[in-house]
Amino acid sequence: MALIKSISGIRGTIGGKVDENLTPLDVVKFTSAFGTWLQNNKNKKDLTLVVGRDARISGSMVNSLVTATLQGLGINVIDLGLSTTPTVEVMVPELNADGGIILTASHNPKQWNALKLLNEQGEFITGENGTEVLALAESQDFDYAEVDDLGKYDTRDDGFDIHIQKILDLPMVDVEAIKAKKYKVVVDAVNSTGGIAIPQLLEELGCEVVKLYCEPNGHFPHNPEPLKEHLGDICELMKTEKADVGIVVDPDVDRLALVDQNGELFGEEYTLVAVADYLLKNKKGAAISNLSSSRALRDVARNLDSEYFASAVGEVNVVTLMKEKNAVIGGEGNGGIIYPELHYGRDSLVGVALFLTHLAKENKTVSELRATYPSYFMGKKKIELTPDINVDSLLTKMEKEYQNEEISTVDGLKIDFENNWVHLRKSNTEPIIRIYTEAFSQEEADQLGEQMIEKIRSLI
Repeated sequence: MALIKSISGIRGTIGGKVDENLTPLDVVKFTSAFGTWLQNNKNKKDLTLVVGRDARISGSMVNSLVTATLQGLGINVIDLGLSTTPTVEVMVPELNADGGIILTASHNPKQWNALKLLNEQGEFITGENGTEVLALAESQDFDYAEVDDLGKYDTRDDGFDIHIQKILDLPMVDVEAIKAKKYKVVVDAVNSTGGIAIPQLLEELGCEVVKLYCEPNGHFPHNPEPLKEHLGDICELMKTEKADVGIVVDPDVDRLALVDQNGELFGEEYTLVAVADYLLKNKKGAAISNLSSSRALRDVARNLDSEYFASAVGEVNVVTLMKEKNAVIGGEGNGGIIYPELHYGRDSLVGVALFLTHLAKENKTVSELRATYPSYFMGKKKIELTPDINVDSLLTKMEKEYQNEEISTVDGLKIDFENNWVHLRKSNTEPIIRIYTEAFSQEEADQLGEQMIEKIRSLI
């Protein structure tokens, strides 16, 4: 059981002891800290927050605690009920709110839940802001409202309608082109809110929808992280249904994985690559991902006379760099699409609409489209170190060893070789170095990881 307090929010397992797990007292304390932080930083009295949740079993309980605590601070609440992370992000500015809280532990198993914190733009609060919220939670310097000043509570049930309409209205989403194809689409939404939102979007796009695990009851039928080893059921169903496209989302619908007509995974890294390919063909500009994402995005961008830049790992860092470079498209290699024409947040719904537009216009099957992109394979390893070893100085030594290669120290150490790369990042919580590699074969990616482990050991 665990409680993880970070600059982006608070995440933990339900039940157990206060300060060790996500208990009701922890939920109240952290909500109070965020509400108080907003009150301290806003020059207005009447604050409004938007709250939405995924379909986790604990969601209703956590939602009650959060909304009541905000009211207790004198903050008005607009409760979207069952929602998605991107829908809440869209609805915060839509409703002129002062911020938002999303209740979801993303791809974590069912015993987890979390509070993700949004500013008035519907974007995740900055690291600096997060540190201030954590300090407030620690001090518990809260001042609750008197009875005549309690916050008001309202509900909205049109979040999905508004979010989906905004997607359908985007110039780069060609609704008619998709409708003409009459795609048959299988959806695995791991029994969370994607089971409501994704079929609704697909029906608006004229698709025939086959639902798999679309009952939003929070009982995840498989590990909710959309990785190959968890997705056997949809891969089989694609073949028996003779479907055109398979769509897999995580519980809060900010990660999108695709399955081809043969029941083969498109590759989570390639969701962003395909969408970027479509957008950059129509508008030259910059594409952004993080340092641990596939080189395929860089290749596609350069082939289309566009620029590619890599940020430190983390959605907030990707968004910051996207704004700096005025990027056309950005995201993360875990299937997270960030399309700034809609909003600065990972959004599976807009990802689906842009991908299907691209597929329709290319007039290819999903597997044919995938074959047009360079194939890379990723490896992930780690090396455990003794607590007395200085990881930072070890990475500095590694940087010196490979000084003739293309190096980035934005986030740990990334070494770009001609045909592959390695990214070394130290863990924030334990004495280990995480080793990410990418190459033209799985064997080569794994070998590169082993070589790096040997090199690190030789430098200790």
